[in-house]
Amino acid sequence: MRFPPPRKFNDMKLNLLNKNALVCGSTAGIGLATAIGLAQEGANVTLAARTEEKLKNTLAGLPNNGNQKHNYIVADFTKPQQVAEAVAATGNVYHILINNTGGPPGGPIVDAAVDAFAKAFTQHVQTNHLLTQTLIPGMKTNGYGRIINVISTSVKQPLDGLGVSNTIRGAVANWSKTMANELGGFGITVNNVLPGATATGRLQEIIENKAKKTGKTVEEVSQTMANASPAKRFAKPEEVANAIVFLASEAASFINGINVPVDGGRTKSL
Repeated sequence: MRFPPPRKFNDMKLNLLNKNALVCGSTAGIGLATAIGLAQEGANVTLAARTEEKLKNTLAGLPNNGNQKHNYIVADFTKPQQVAEAVAATGNVYHILINNTGGPPGGPIVDAAVDAFAKAFTQHVQTNHLLTQTLIPGMKTNGYGRIINVISTSVKQPLDGLGVSNTIRGAVANWSKTMANELGGFGITVNNVLPGATATGRLQEIIENKAKKTGKTVEEVSQTMANASPAKRFAKPEEVANAIVFLASEAASFINGINVPVDGGRTKSL
């Protein structure tokens, strides 16, 4: 067996020139920060989200070295087949897929309607699966693929008041691990990034809902949630995006099938 020559640490590069990346949920929050981060490293970025006006505004603001070809598709993640068909219609061979979409509504699991699980499963598991199936042939041909799922620390430690989300995020994590085992021999890695409390619109909604239910002020709820992390603050979207961009790079070629919490140390388990 021949072993690759050792790589010096200072040879590590995140250069993504000539790599095509599809970023779902890319007009706000972590998705937007990821799209910007990938573009900064030279990738050609295809944005995917529901609202065309937001997509156009985001596209106009993406970094471009003058040779990059960014574009967008309008995608409703509650309709997996339509999303997969729209991606296929671009004619691009994608090296990087970022599966990222907003989580299900909060609430105790005992109060959850049965169809809430079905809707969340469609949006998260089925859409991820069809997109991955669509892009795998091109990744195999290139011998390079990075599939990164943005899910939640709830796969390690379920979060109170997010019953449906806890359930579906766990399903995505196990789907991902299974896919990683099957694709690792083709130069394709599949990993999950688990954001902790991150300063996004979704977090603000969660804080406001908790404030209404508990009678506390938004500021009180916000501070309590921030204090749950040893860092005593919320993550910035770009801090989560940094982990995603690294996993998308050649430097992460032997990292496969793992969960990467980006939560400032909040999750109690290893």
